[in-house]
Amino acid sequence: MNSTPQKSKTEAKTSWLSIIFWLILALLLRWQVIEPRWIPSGSMLPTLEIKDRILIEKVRPRLSNLRNEHLTFQSVVVFHPPQQLIDAGYDKNSALIKRIVGLPGDKVEVHKGQLIRNGESIKESWRELPINYEMDEVTVPNHSLWVLGDNRNNSLDSHLWGVLPEGNVIGTAIWRYWPINKFGPIRFPTQKILGDEALLR
Repeated sequence: MNSTPQKSKTEAKTSWLSIIFWLILALLLRWQVIEPRWIPSGSMLPTLEIKDRILIEKVRPRLSNLRNEHLTFQSVVVFHPPQQLIDAGYDKNSALIKRIVGLPGDKVEVHKGQLIRNGESIKESWRELPINYEMDEVTVPNHSLWVLGDNRNNSLDSHLWGVLPEGNVIGTAIWRYWPINKFGPIRFPTQKILGDEALLR
């Protein structure tokens, strides 16, 4: 008796099960571990440009015992809008991206064009122009963050709407995968590329 047809059916079933397994795994990775995002505005220039493609890591911000360790000074985070922005009309499910400049207990201010954290002026060699606003000293509350766009003078961020609850953080931006010539980990920019095309976000 020829078993070839039965064998072919078994192999086909195995192939489909394998495809389904990998699709499910890919979806789990997409939504639970690593998520791709693209940059819609110029608020993070010159670190991230409009239409850059990045990956964000989503696991550790969800684990309360690792959150304080993971959300570090100068990390770039993606987050859901705080209530202040939702009240102003933002979609609660939208995502914004900024850099952490203040952790719980930090004292943060902007004075004479400089960002000051805990009494120390933060050097930002990539910034061509001084910050064009003053911000009175703020002490960041527990379970909160103070976040600013790298494009300091063109960013809708904490200096306008206040603290970001830690629970709003979706993940940390860790890698840029497009454009390919800038493929690599996300850190501070190495060149000054700020321009008039920067958008407020």
